[in-house]
Amino acid sequence: MWNYGTNILGYTNYRNIQQIISKEAVRGLPPLEVKDKGCGECQVGKQTKSYHQKLQQVVIARVLELKHMDMMEPTQVENIRGKKYFYVYVDDFSRYTWVEFLREKLDTFEVFKKLILQVQNKKEQHVVRIRSDPRKEFENSKFVEFCAIEGITHECSSPITPQQSGVVER
Repeated sequence: MWNYGTNILGYTNYRNIQQIISKEAVRGLPPLEVKDKGCGECQVGKQTKSYHQKLQQVVIARVLELKHMDMMEPTQVENIRGKKYFYVYVDDFSRYTWVEFLREKLDTFEVFKKLILQVQNKKEQHVVRIRSDPRKEFENSKFVEFCAIEGITHECSSPITPQQSGVVER
């Protein structure tokens, strides 16, 4: 019966329809019994986005304890060296950011390895954890093997949830 009511009265507020029915305010309106709160379209139209709750801040004690990394989609125009992808790498403690430009996504592992070894040698400390999106570039066998050898824990954020990797997304 509800769909019949919405067809006649449009997508009017539920309480207004109840008042119209109880006061018999519309001539020729057959008696309607409103049992549920609306049709599927009404429910979808009234949905709101639920926001992610802020996570409890984990205190990072030193440089290289946690690194965030992300591969940005290709730019429309290549740079003068023919590179169209870029790889961003951020230290959580210092917020120091490295950006490497790449020709192909396949170059990601080599750039990652070079950057990790370079930073570890310069700071004389080891990277403890890295956090990234769950992408093929960061979850291949070479990447996993290198992290195991270096003692690096790889954490992946949930797919299609940039809020979880906000440090590198900004």
